[in-house]
Amino acid sequence: MSTTARAAKAPDTRGPVRKLLTSFGFQIIAALVLGIVAGLVARNLGATAEAPNGLSATLDTIGGSYVTLLRAAVIPLIFTAIVASISNLRRVQNAARLAGQTLLWFAYTAFIAVVIGIGLGLIIQPGSRAGEGLQEGDPYTVGTWWNFLTGLIPQNFLGLTVSTSVDAESGSATSSIGFNVLQIIVVAVAVGIAALKAGKKAEPFLAFTESLLKVIQRVLWWIIRIAPLGTFGLIGAAVVKYGWEKLASLGWFAIAIYIGLALVLFVVYPIIVKTNGLSIRQYFSGVWPAVQLAFVSRSSIGTLPLTERVTERNLGVPRSYASFAVPLGATTKMDGCAAIYPAIAAIFVAQFFGIQLEWWQYIMIIVVSVVGSAATAGTTGAIVMLTLTLSTLGLPLAGVGLLIAIDPILDMGRTAVNVAGQALVPTIVAKREGILDEELYNAPREGLPFADDSGDDSPEADAASDKQPVAAN
Repeated sequence: MSTTARAAKAPDTRGPVRKLLTSFGFQIIAALVLGIVAGLVARNLGATAEAPNGLSATLDTIGGSYVTLLRAAVIPLIFTAIVASISNLRRVQNAARLAGQTLLWFAYTAFIAVVIGIGLGLIIQPGSRAGEGLQEGDPYTVGTWWNFLTGLIPQNFLGLTVSTSVDAESGSATSSIGFNVLQIIVVAVAVGIAALKAGKKAEPFLAFTESLLKVIQRVLWWIIRIAPLGTFGLIGAAVVKYGWEKLASLGWFAIAIYIGLALVLFVVYPIIVKTNGLSIRQYFSGVWPAVQLAFVSRSSIGTLPLTERVTERNLGVPRSYASFAVPLGATTKMDGCAAIYPAIAAIFVAQFFGIQLEWWQYIMIIVVSVVGSAATAGTTGAIVMLTLTLSTLGLPLAGVGLLIAIDPILDMGRTAVNVAGQALVPTIVAKREGILDEELYNAPREGLPFADDSGDDSPEADAASDKQPVAAN
C-alpha cells in the first residue's frame, strides 16, 4: 500500500507542564474529576433530580447544551458525508466488497459480544441474586421488527419529527424537533446513488456537497475543542440525577454488564487488533477521545462527529470509506446496547421470574443480537433492543421495568463500547483490504486529540487528512 509523504512538523517547544495542560486526554480526565466533585457538592447541598439547585441546574444546562450542539450537526453531517462518500466510492474498484466486509465484521464482533453476555449471565446469575422490593417502571418504548421496517420509510426529506408536550400544571405546550437517523441514511443513500446515475449533470451538486461537508467538519472541530467543558457538565449532572445508590438492588446485574463491557473493550477488541497486525496501544490512543465523550454523553449519534474524525485522522481509515462505515455503525453497530446488554438482561428476567430457558432460546438471543440491532436505529437503543429480545423469546416485558432505574448508569459504559467498535471495524476492514494509512495509524499522538493536528485549526490539517489511499493494491 502506498502512503502519502507528510510534511515534517515543527519541533514541539512546549514545556512538560504546558504539554500536559494542553493535552486533550488530560483535559477530558480533569473535566471528569471536576464534574464528579461538582455533582457530589450539588447533592450534598440538597440537589436531586426532582428538586435541583442552582449548581445542579448549571451543570445540567452545560451538559445538555453541549449534547444539543453535537446533535444539531448530526443531520447535515450524515447527509453530506454519505452523499460525498458514495460519490467517492465510484473511484474505489472494490466498493461492494468494502460494504460487504463491513457488515460481516459488524456481525462477527456482535456474535462474540453476545456469547460473552450469555456466558456471564449463566455464571453470575444476576436474576437469582437480585434484591427484593424492586420497583417496576413502565417501558417507555417497545421494539418490534415491524417498527424497524416501517422506520425505513422516510416521513419527509430528512426524517424530521416534531413532538409536542403539555405541562400538566401550567398547561403550557412545548414543541421539539427530533430525527430518525435510519431515515436520514436511507434518504442520503438514495440521493447519492441518484447523483451518480445523473452523471456529469450532477457534478455541481456533488462538488457543493463536498464543500458543505468541509464546512460542517470545521464547525464540528470547533465543537470538539470544547468537549472538556461539555464533559464537566454531563458527568456532574449524571452524579446529581442518578447517583450510585440505585445500584444497591441490582448490583450483580450492573457488575455483570460492566464485566462484559470490559471484556469486549479490553480483551476482544485488542485481540482483533493484534491478530490483524496493528498496534493495540495506537488503537486505544487513537480512539480514546471518542470513547471518553461517548461515556459521558451516552449517545453514539452525539459522538458520531468525533468518532468519524478519530477514525480518519488517528486510525488512518480513508475518508471516502470512513464517512460511509462510521455513520452506518453509529446506527447498527452496538456491541454494548444490542449484544451484551440484551443477552444478560434477558437471562436476568428469566431468572428473576423463575423461567427456565431452553437451548433454542439462547440461539435466538444470538440471532436477535447479531441481526436485530438495526431495529434500534433512531430510537432509544438498549431498551428497544431488550423489549425486542424479550418479545422474541416470549419472556414477560414487565422485566424491562425492573431495569429502567439504573439504565442511565449502564448506558455510559454501553455507549463507550459501541463507539469503540464503530471505529474498530472500519479500521480492520481497511487494513485487510490494503487501504489503511499505517503511517498515520502509527503516528505519535503527542497528547493531541488527532495525530496529524498541530493544535491549530488551519485548513492545511484537513487537506493532509484527505491525502489517504482510497483503493487497494
